[in-house]
Amino acid sequence: MALSMHKDSVNKQMDSSKYVRYTPEQVEALERVYTECPKPSSLRRQQLIRECPILSNIEPKQIKVWFQNRRCREKQRKEASRLQTVNRKLTAMNKLLMEENDRLQKQVSHLVYENGYMRQQLQSASGTTTDNSCESVVVSGQQQQQQNPTPQHPQRDANNPAGLLAIAEETLAEFLSKATGTAVDWVQMIGMKPGPDSIGIVAVSRNCSGVAARACGLVSLEPTKVAEILKERLSWFRDCRSIDVLSAIPTGNGGTIELIYMQTYAPTTLAAARDFWTLRYTTSLEDGSLVICERSLTSSTGGPAGPPTTSFVRAEVLPSGYLIRPCEGGGSIIHIVDHVDLDAWSVPEVLRPLYESSKILAQKMTVAALRHIRQIAQESSGEIQYGGGRQPAVLRTFSQRLCRGFNDAVNGFADDGWSLMGSDGVEDVTIMINSSPNKFLGSQYSTSMFSTFGGGVLCAKASMLLQNVPPALLVRFLREHRSEWADYGVDAYSAACLKASPYAVPCARPGGFPGSQVILPLAHTVEHEEFLEVVRLEGHAFSPEDVALARDMYLLQLCSGVDENAVGACAQLVFAPIDESFADDAPLLPSGFRVIPLDPKPDGPAATRTLDLASTLEVGAGGARPAGEADLNGYNLRSVLTIAFQFTFESHLRDNVAAMARQYVRSVVGSVQRVAMAISPSRLSSHMGPKPLPGSPEALTLARWICRSYRIHTGGELFQVESQASDAILKQLWLHSDAILCCSVKTNASPVFTFANQAGLDMLETTLVALQDIMLDKILDEAGRKILCSEFSKIMQQGFAYLPAGICLSSMGRPVSYEQAIAWKVLNDDDSNHCLAFMFLNWSFV
Repeated sequence: MALSMHKDSVNKQMDSSKYVRYTPEQVEALERVYTECPKPSSLRRQQLIRECPILSNIEPKQIKVWFQNRRCREKQRKEASRLQTVNRKLTAMNKLLMEENDRLQKQVSHLVYENGYMRQQLQSASGTTTDNSCESVVVSGQQQQQQNPTPQHPQRDANNPAGLLAIAEETLAEFLSKATGTAVDWVQMIGMKPGPDSIGIVAVSRNCSGVAARACGLVSLEPTKVAEILKERLSWFRDCRSIDVLSAIPTGNGGTIELIYMQTYAPTTLAAARDFWTLRYTTSLEDGSLVICERSLTSSTGGPAGPPTTSFVRAEVLPSGYLIRPCEGGGSIIHIVDHVDLDAWSVPEVLRPLYESSKILAQKMTVAALRHIRQIAQESSGEIQYGGGRQPAVLRTFSQRLCRGFNDAVNGFADDGWSLMGSDGVEDVTIMINSSPNKFLGSQYSTSMFSTFGGGVLCAKASMLLQNVPPALLVRFLREHRSEWADYGVDAYSAACLKASPYAVPCARPGGFPGSQVILPLAHTVEHEEFLEVVRLEGHAFSPEDVALARDMYLLQLCSGVDENAVGACAQLVFAPIDESFADDAPLLPSGFRVIPLDPKPDGPAATRTLDLASTLEVGAGGARPAGEADLNGYNLRSVLTIAFQFTFESHLRDNVAAMARQYVRSVVGSVQRVAMAISPSRLSSHMGPKPLPGSPEALTLARWICRSYRIHTGGELFQVESQASDAILKQLWLHSDAILCCSVKTNASPVFTFANQAGLDMLETTLVALQDIMLDKILDEAGRKILCSEFSKIMQQGFAYLPAGICLSSMGRPVSYEQAIAWKVLNDDDSNHCLAFMFLNWSFV
């Protein structure tokens, strides 16, 4: 009987798995259902059999198997397509790497030849006793510097296409020698690793005139589309203010010559903006590649003279451009070269690294172009999905408008209607006004932001030098801890400008009630180097007159450059108030922060504090800091911070708004200085990580005195000592979970902190170096100060006292609660008073 049941089971399995041949009509019916529902339920399959008579001769189990097989085939097809795409990428990347290897081998050969030539010159120089030896070395150096001498040409007429074509062909040859040859000594940037999903291979120049950067990578767009995107420089080069094609001339070989005038923004308030007058040549090569190359037209190159300008410094584009080659199976391989001379000598000396850094050029232009193309490619393929129903192009436009509005504020061009407003005698904050709103029509502003009876936009801005503060770390802190620097009343004033009655808050009061912020992400770029978000500031009103502060407020915010590993990247936080509707054409009045790193100058003087530059810099001035301010830690990272805040105003309230804006920017500058001091790696040591254990003999002795004095006065142990060795005691004290701090006991001065364990430093949000600038009475609230005063005599007589639960403040102004505090005298080996020690038990930020 058991054997019979087993046979029946096997037969049923064979029936359910037997091969069924479907007719084309049956397959068509099943495919229609699969399109609507790839995984139909049992009820849906039975319904399908009833609704389609042609499927009536097929069992439900067989239909279930068909859908399973169909899903499996779909999955295999997608996986095969994905693998083919990866294979194409790897094949193209392999080709790219082989070409790069060939180029590097040529460069090595070239350097070996130069090295041999130099050795020969030096040997011949050392073998002679005449003064000509020095001359021979100088001549060889000149030969090396003039590897690619700029050809001198007679002035060429703008109406002579043949003359312009000659310049264009020379530009093409020089560009290709940089893109694929050895005309420039390229050095790969740190962190730019090649691979199928990488941005590409990025390199910067070494020992060449001007600054240059080169990149090559893969994108899944056709060459013509790539060329179209790259020519639209306004869409991806954030520093581009305008680009005008003043003349276009077709060439006989199917190419085009264009005469272009471009204006760019200055990155700070401390130097003039740059403009360029260039010839751009677009043509095709014999192998089907597209080339777009460009160079400035100067007296040395020949060609027509460019438009005269007053507010700009004319900079030069040396032969640069784009080589776009088609890939087998679709897509393109792109080579980008940017080579410019930004006339660095016309800016203050401390700012020259901004204009002499190939790494900054690489991030701003070369890598930015590659990233933008990759972003468009992924959006076109549907790989990126954004929430909120916004199209990627709309979100990109918001980002561009925020950057452009902030750049307009920082630069304050006269042809946009900006004029300088008189100062209050202190030149740290610049105030500019714009009473010509018509200048802004069609840009990031809107007529709804201006009063019908007169008004305009006011901008308060400042720039300063930051010492030993990574730009990414500072901007990340400003983004995540807005309450540490922002004034809620000023935010309310800015938000009120969007309302029907925009001046309900005519002059913000300093110290508005702090509100919590909620960050709502909108979009981010492929590599997360930039993200767009909405910030909701939750309102608080404590009295009827504060009704304007009771509403939630919204900011559209753009944050970029917060990756600490990106070499030469500018970090930026830009925001603008928006209303709840957040329309695609919402008016934007951007404000924010920009922090740009300066290349380290290890041989120069370095300050250990934040300096204001606006009133002290002069063009060509040397480093005017005292020699005693050298960085003792050998860490010399400098950056320039630019702050700009914009407000609308009515004409009769202009002076009030100006006073409010000036006071607010000074307050923000003070807050940023405090934050910069607190988060400086030279003070924080290892980038906000675990603080190192102090190992000096004084620290070992102090740890022993603290524990011994606690035992003498209280009769108990501060902690269970595992070893009597001084370093073991110090380690246990340093890692103790409660905050332990020591302060001086001078009778004629306020007690100042001299030591804290790791928990104490975390509680005060400071470092061992900065700790010595913090006074005891500054961290205690009013109640805490009164209790300490009443217990002080007891501490000095009895040796210790228990203090009740309370609130203290960190160096950043954040409230900290603790359940209990213990204070005791620390005695030295002679039983004399050395300092006071405090232990705050179970502390936490409120």
